[in-house]
Amino acid sequence: MARIVDIVTQAIAPHIKAPYELVDVVYGKMGGDALLSIFVDKEGGISLNDTAELSEVISPLLDQIQPDPFPEQYMLEVTSPGLERPLKTAEAVEKAVGKYVHVKLYQAIDQQKVFEGTLLSFQDQELRIEYMDKTRKKQVTIPYQAVATARLAVKL
Repeated sequence: MARIVDIVTQAIAPHIKAPYELVDVVYGKMGGDALLSIFVDKEGGISLNDTAELSEVISPLLDQIQPDPFPEQYMLEVTSPGLERPLKTAEAVEKAVGKYVHVKLYQAIDQQKVFEGTLLSFQDQELRIEYMDKTRKKQVTIPYQAVATARLAVKL
């Protein structure tokens, strides 16, 4: 599965040009069907027309990959990453400074593996997050290499 994601990413990334940005590629099963999801965004968000246009660019690129990396027929979905956009790169984390984020860690810091709060800064490969611990505001500094996953979050 990871091999397919890497091959697809290499094949399409150079063709996703500004104002668009390739956010993520996910391959997996949905029900009994194989699904290749390409998450693309742009400033101000993605429209239905954008996804249709990008599908027409991406689909032929996938057909040209040799040898065919897909073990079975799949459905292609070009879509917006939505409000809880994944932050897959250091650059994406940097752009999220000031926003509300959800971060999962490989190892606990202060007996916690999940932090949700405002990303105050990202400097010297460290995230500084302000979060609520019951009724108190706290801050935590997290080394970037300790982050398993990070995404934007919706504050409730």
